[in-house]
Amino acid sequence: MVGKFNRRIGWLAFVFVVGLLACNLSPALPAATERATAAPNAPAASEQPTAGPLEEPAPAQAGPATQAPPAGSGRTLYVAPDGSDDNDGSQGGPLQTIQKAVDAALPGDTVVIQGGTYVGARIENSGTAGAWITLTAAPGQTVLINAPGPNNQHDSNLEVETWEGDGIVAYWIIEGLEVAGAPNWGIDLRGNDSDHSHHFIVRGNIVHDNGLDTAETGIFTAFVDDVTVENNESYGNGEHGIYLSNSGDRFTVRRNRLHDNANCGLHMNGDLSQGGDGIISDGLVEANVIYENGVGGCAGVNMDGVTDTIVRNNLIYQNHASGIAIFQEDGGVCSRDNRVLNNTIVLAGDARWAVTVSHDTCINNKLFNNILYTGHSFRGTIEFPATAVPGFESDYNIVMDRFSVDGGNNVITLAQWQALGYDANSFIAEPADLFLNLANDDYHLYDASPARDAGVALPDVPEDLDGRPRPVGPAFDIGAYEFAPFAGFLPLILAELPSGLNRSVEVVDQEVIGYWLLTPPITNNQ
Repeated sequence: MVGKFNRRIGWLAFVFVVGLLACNLSPALPAATERATAAPNAPAASEQPTAGPLEEPAPAQAGPATQAPPAGSGRTLYVAPDGSDDNDGSQGGPLQTIQKAVDAALPGDTVVIQGGTYVGARIENSGTAGAWITLTAAPGQTVLINAPGPNNQHDSNLEVETWEGDGIVAYWIIEGLEVAGAPNWGIDLRGNDSDHSHHFIVRGNIVHDNGLDTAETGIFTAFVDDVTVENNESYGNGEHGIYLSNSGDRFTVRRNRLHDNANCGLHMNGDLSQGGDGIISDGLVEANVIYENGVGGCAGVNMDGVTDTIVRNNLIYQNHASGIAIFQEDGGVCSRDNRVLNNTIVLAGDARWAVTVSHDTCINNKLFNNILYTGHSFRGTIEFPATAVPGFESDYNIVMDRFSVDGGNNVITLAQWQALGYDANSFIAEPADLFLNLANDDYHLYDASPARDAGVALPDVPEDLDGRPRPVGPAFDIGAYEFAPFAGFLPLILAELPSGLNRSVEVVDQEVIGYWLLTPPITNNQ
């Protein structure tokens, strides 16, 4: 790390001068010119390739639930700890229970829960495509749901399911809640094998410590289509952080922080035994940060019966089982036709393989532009069931010198793996040479990282984990983060500093390192 930060004094002086110019003369700075660092086996910028099989990819089938639903057009119903279920639900006459409010909600309504602690509810009514129903915490307030409600059937804190009529619930948004301590699942969405519930957005919730005695999950879906699970934190649960189960199509799981769960960060299991086709398909798993899961087994991302899904820009680190597992145990098919792109996987010393492909019937899966590392002394980059799996392609990855083609029983080298037709342009590098601050789990690239400009152009990956467009330099970077010079973002950094403070920012590459007092003060004219 000393070598990476030995430019601090120079950077500090540069930032001070440029900061004065940026804040007083211009609202923005042009992006700095950056040199490209050549990596072993990396193509020249003028020869930047595009992965052949991905040149004209099918678009990620993230269904209508990923689109912004119509704004609430109906009433606003309020819930407060000191309310009464005999009230009308107005702001001046709030209800007391979430159950009363959701029962009364009509298409287009918004249920606003004031800060406090509540038991949960069972949601059995639906919005419409043009008028979703929203259940949300009041702005800036903490709403804790820490027990099931009296109507709940599964000992989950929030249940979305009906046994009436066609068994479908649809068009709900659940956001901004803390859901903890459920005997079973925290947030629990269900349809049935013949009629799937559909169109849900579960976002911005903190879901933790559920199912500790029953080995259950934080956020759970079963027979649900068109669901988006985004911007949640799910941790400390007795099973998985997020579990998409049974048949379900057109899902999006993005920008979640999944950590310290007993088993998987994200588990997807088609589970044919429960009915339906046993397939979870046409999904998008992107920009999730998944760490310290799997002490009880189970990958950071588990894919059982998953097809036609893009897994991109995820950071999976310090997990204790596999990174990404592509397999068939309960699913209707062996996971196939998936694209695993620009992920960073750095596993703990007691972990398994970075990527596991369990059967030769898991066909047509593609791995490009990933960093694939495990700290285990024997296991390595890819565990494969045989010397060949139909349609499997892997290249432009940063790897270890350990692969297996017999289910992990024996290890072969990268050269032997390449002789089988895989990873011709991939290369070996140590994590310490790739990342800005490995000791502190900062997996951004630093300026001399061999991952820079060493990837292949992928139309399926238009931006990185931080939302930065790809590529920044002459070619795609490998891994979840695209390196970018910090200078273009300096006005934004300075604008975020406390007003009136004599201040500066120490920046190393694109990272803000700290504050130092300077005289004279920088005036932030905006």
